[in-house]
Amino acid sequence: MNFTRALVLIFSLACVSIGAEAQDVKMRVGTEPSFPPFEFTPEGTNDLVGFDIDIMNAIAKESGFEVDWQPLPFDGLIPAVLSNTIDAAISGFTMNEERKKRVAFSEPYYTAGQNIMINKKDADLIKGYADLEGKTICVQIGSVGAQIAAEIARADIVTHNTTVESYMELNKGGCQAFITGTPVHQYYLTQTKDENLMMLPETKNAAGLGIVMNKHNEKVQKLINDGYAKIKANGVYKQIYDKWFSSGAK
Repeated sequence: MNFTRALVLIFSLACVSIGAEAQDVKMRVGTEPSFPPFEFTPEGTNDLVGFDIDIMNAIAKESGFEVDWQPLPFDGLIPAVLSNTIDAAISGFTMNEERKKRVAFSEPYYTAGQNIMINKKDADLIKGYADLEGKTICVQIGSVGAQIAAEIARADIVTHNTTVESYMELNKGGCQAFITGTPVHQYYLTQTKDENLMMLPETKNAAGLGIVMNKHNEKVQKLINDGYAKIKANGVYKQIYDKWFSSGAK
């Protein structure tokens, strides 16, 4: 290799390094796209939309990277981050202690609890968590709702890959309750106008939601955390929040 070619190579590598810190990097971000209003694909489209999607895209714009969205099953997202198959994941992840032992989280970008959805015909039978003992409960695999259900005495747990499946199962009587995040239930009722189901007021495990990252990838952590700090400071976060939770999602 002659001197000129060596200089070109060094310059090219320098540009890649700068790009990795700024505008040329493409970050692989995983999500499970059936969790409205956080991430979902509207019927009849291939568009990926939702609160989480808008948050991550806004962070990317501020930190100067492009998002390469990777749809994955919910219970496969953290393993994919740990194996570096993806760089980060955003999918309504509750920041609990078990997960914090395995992965790094961003600052919490939303606070959500876990509520019960039931059939209205069971309103006299099920009024809260204490009434779920011995009942059949639908949950999404790997969710906080699944963890809560697992602690309920004599409960028969029915697991699904998506919340959509759980709502369908609840509607047809395959389970007596479905536990998931409060805003997910609220969005479902608002969008579907389902008159057969109702959400109970009792909330458990109110906690922050965070973006999942590998503990050893400090570059990704910096890009995401810096970008999130900027959208909180410049008002973009509030605009996104109002779009999905204050003004009603479209």
